[in-house]
Amino acid sequence: MKKILIANRGEIAIRVMKTARKMGIKTVAVYSEADRNAPHVRFADEAVCIGPAPSNKSYLLGDKIIEVAKKLNVDAIHPGYGFLSENADFAEKIEQNNIIFIGPKSNSIRIMGSKLAAKDAVRNYNIPMVPGVDRAVTDPKEAVKIAKEIGFPILIKASAGGGGKGMRIVENENDVEQQMNRAISEAISAFGDGSVFIEKYITSPRHIEIQIIADSHGNVLHLFERECSIQRRHQKVIEEAPSSILTPELRLEMGDAAIKVAKSCNYLGAGTVEFLVDEHLNFYFLEMNTRLQVEHPVTELIAGVDLVELQIKIARGEAIPFKQEELKINGHALELRVYAEDPMNDFLPSVGNLSTYKIPVGKGIRVDDGFEEGMDIPIYYDPMLSKLITYGKTREEVIQLMIEAIDNYKIEGVFTTLPFGKFVFEHEAFRTGKFDTHFVKNYYTPKLLQAGLDEEAKIAALVGLKIYLEDQKKLRIPISN
Repeated sequence: MKKILIANRGEIAIRVMKTARKMGIKTVAVYSEADRNAPHVRFADEAVCIGPAPSNKSYLLGDKIIEVAKKLNVDAIHPGYGFLSENADFAEKIEQNNIIFIGPKSNSIRIMGSKLAAKDAVRNYNIPMVPGVDRAVTDPKEAVKIAKEIGFPILIKASAGGGGKGMRIVENENDVEQQMNRAISEAISAFGDGSVFIEKYITSPRHIEIQIIADSHGNVLHLFERECSIQRRHQKVIEEAPSSILTPELRLEMGDAAIKVAKSCNYLGAGTVEFLVDEHLNFYFLEMNTRLQVEHPVTELIAGVDLVELQIKIARGEAIPFKQEELKINGHALELRVYAEDPMNDFLPSVGNLSTYKIPVGKGIRVDDGFEEGMDIPIYYDPMLSKLITYGKTREEVIQLMIEAIDNYKIEGVFTTLPFGKFVFEHEAFRTGKFDTHFVKNYYTPKLLQAGLDEEAKIAALVGLKIYLEDQKKLRIPISN
């Protein structure tokens, strides 16, 4: 494998390129007209423009990307995450063109891409699943009947869904029809598939996922868990590894379950099995993501592995170079997704120019990003600017390091989730580990965030005044009233 094309943009494109460069592999970047001057374009050995700014005219053009790969004699394509990373047809076409897809086989993507097909695949492996029905439901009357059997509240979910789209929580019988119609409509709009199913809604869930890795030699391992319970609009903002609630016994049990899920679809490469854990530490299979996750760095840090390097080696036909018993959790890691969003205004995307962009540096601090000072934030793509990651010996140490890193991350020109992140990391519920996926609903309001920002501004002003007075005193300059 001498040359890889990265079918993505931004920080994940650069992340893959860094490992490829370390392995002596050349890289090809693809970019839209909006990303012509983006860092990932300059970082690659070669770069090709594939279309206008909108992703459906550039980054989602699978045939165009394959055409570029063939023209430049590319050996393999890495999809990153998002865009075409979980598109089974794209993976299949790559295989048909005798190019290596750095990821699972298309059939595995197809199975796990449908929540209903995934549930069907793992049914014979004795893996706990949330009570509900494992088939598409379209009739509201049938939905009411199911809800009465499993008990309210229920969750209506799009089978082809993700990112919180096509998902509705229903508290009582009167709301079933309206919420079901909304879920179906949203699912059709987002995924072109209106299939929805119904399951019991776990009222105080933790979102715990297990990283797995599988090779073509029959080896399937897990690399421990990530806690992803701090979310807004059902989408993750903060992740950590390991979770503060898992016992060694539960970790082993969930790891074994994740391995079984991977085996159920003959998985290959890096993937993530997601679970819900209730207040009694019962866990339930949620879904499998057949790609590298945004939050993979926290796993890399505690497990001491390079997941992208493993992906590439497995795609080349190599065996995983270690055994399950050799893996140990070492330290603790946190990740904050730094989005160009306004946490004071329902986390709406914030568009503008990065007039100031200076990242924090220091021991235990890692920033994966694809932006630099002076760049405009495109309106066409996910608004994530970077991932701020901290690593250390203990959870307490890493939380404090994260707070300091946030203070030293200077961004002007757009609103970001940095202040929200600091709010979370300073909150007692997070620090004690007593939180669930409802953290934002239970503890966060823009008013509370503003109060914290005002207090910070007051302290900064007092510190500034103290320094000024001390300087005047040293210079023996009279201070006027």
